[in-house]
Amino acid sequence: MTFLDANTADVAYVEAALGRPTVGRFAVVVRRTTGEPVVIENEPHMRDGTPMPTLLWLLDPDIHEAVSRLEGDGGVHRFEEVVDPVALRDAHDDYALRRQRATVRRDGPQPTGGVGGTRVGIKCLHAHLANFLAGFSDPVGEIVAASIDLPELERCEVRQ
Repeated sequence: MTFLDANTADVAYVEAALGRPTVGRFAVVVRRTTGEPVVIENEPHMRDGTPMPTLLWLLDPDIHEAVSRLEGDGGVHRFEEVVDPVALRDAHDDYALRRQRATVRRDGPQPTGGVGGTRVGIKCLHAHLANFLAGFSDPVGEIVAASIDLPELERCEVRQ
């Protein structure tokens, strides 16, 4: 599947949310039913060749805040205690493989790691939720989704 670039309105929305210009190509892969981007898929490298830290990025400010509260309340450690370690490892491996397949640039440093840039354990609940919302198997993202109130969402086309 080819990479689907964000349209002009999505680029403007993301830049406003970031408070700066974007540093690489991306596509919106999950939206609120009202149209606002929720999760974006980043190309694995920024325009300057630097590896992008994460393939899928949770952008929605309300959902981001709810996940931040979970993290602040010890969610990372709590969820590490209950998640199936094999399913978590599989989510990391699948994420790393998808990023590797999406990589176009081979002329410099390459992004590594699974969800949230790690291959073991849980580093970032936001990254796991983004992965889950984009339609991929992620036991941590599934727990996070069940732990917060999510608005109605629609999944867009994603690279497999």
